[in-house]
Amino acid sequence: MSTLTPEILSTLEGQAIELPSWAFGNSGTRFRVFPTAGTPRDPFEKIADAAQVHRLTALAPTVALHIPWDLVDDFGALRRHAEDFGVKLGTVNSNTFQDEDYKFGALTHHDERIRRKAIDHHLDCIDVMDATGSRDLKIWLAEGSNYPGQNDMRGRQDRLQDSLQQIYARLGDDQRLVLEYKFFEPSFYHTDVPDWGTSYAQVAALGDKALVCLDTGHHAPGTNIEFIVMQLLRLGKLGSFDFNSRFYADDDLIVGAADPFQLFRILTEVVRGGGLNNPDVAFMLDQCHNIEDKIPGQIRSVLNVQEMTARALLVDRDALTAAQHANDVLAANAVLMDAFYTDVRPALAEWRESRGLPADPMAAFAASGYLPRIAEERVGGTQAGWGA
Repeated sequence: MSTLTPEILSTLEGQAIELPSWAFGNSGTRFRVFPTAGTPRDPFEKIADAAQVHRLTALAPTVALHIPWDLVDDFGALRRHAEDFGVKLGTVNSNTFQDEDYKFGALTHHDERIRRKAIDHHLDCIDVMDATGSRDLKIWLAEGSNYPGQNDMRGRQDRLQDSLQQIYARLGDDQRLVLEYKFFEPSFYHTDVPDWGTSYAQVAALGDKALVCLDTGHHAPGTNIEFIVMQLLRLGKLGSFDFNSRFYADDDLIVGAADPFQLFRILTEVVRGGGLNNPDVAFMLDQCHNIEDKIPGQIRSVLNVQEMTARALLVDRDALTAAQHANDVLAANAVLMDAFYTDVRPALAEWRESRGLPADPMAAFAASGYLPRIAEERVGGTQAGWGA
């Protein structure tokens, strides 16, 4: 394992990537939701599927919930079920984008009845957090307008701040609010939280327990995402990542599928800014597996994050700093490229084996027989995922 030093391996051992429960349900596009054999019939089976990823990789110890998709009668029982499978329940995600009342807004709506309903939904989510032991409430708002003049944009920002203040006031001492942003879709003229600056402005007004969630697929083409990572880490306001990959818009593909070098650059800034294995910066996947099998798709993503983290840890910081101070452009770039082009996969496979894990988790899962078994056992599973 000469490629990776004991210090790097020790750092990698502490890495944790939260899985989204919805990645294991049926999902698709606005054209078609494609059912999958073995689809979970309830949140308990979603947890069981997510646990397979952690069992084979030791990278995914927590599972995020989405409310109301993951509503159960007894969240204490769901919590114990997760622990029996060797994982814990993590971030609770709210949902204000599938109710008829929210067609023209939720936390930003001018109708006080509808806004009150949306606020109360988030308070219910905090009740779920209390029962599951979750720390983070993550809010993504599918709110905005399609045409100039349709809405008072300033008024919507003011109402959003008031709504968030009410939600924030309900948080416990050890709980946090993380506000996600997305530059467009489903609204096309303006989005109420379109960028990191808007999210930062809103959470900065709330307090220390409010932070920004950065989804890697929620940016305009050409955006320098690693610059945003740097800035939010510098400001102490980067609360979490939603890792996925995109070619055109919010594609929610396997992490690193479209641009592995971008993932490397992001993780290089995470390492530089002290965000790696930092309890204040949560790593999570946010994916929509439309045509590929769900569990292998999640395994591939967490392994891709691990691999690019290892490469980011290989960056020779002393050499990079020296080249930067000397204004040696080519040498500085070469330091990054040398790390990026280093093939760490054999060393990671050997390291996994030394820890009692399969060298190739993808092959190990394929050989486990888990997919054929759940396909036979689970008949009629319709649990929702993104796009469902």
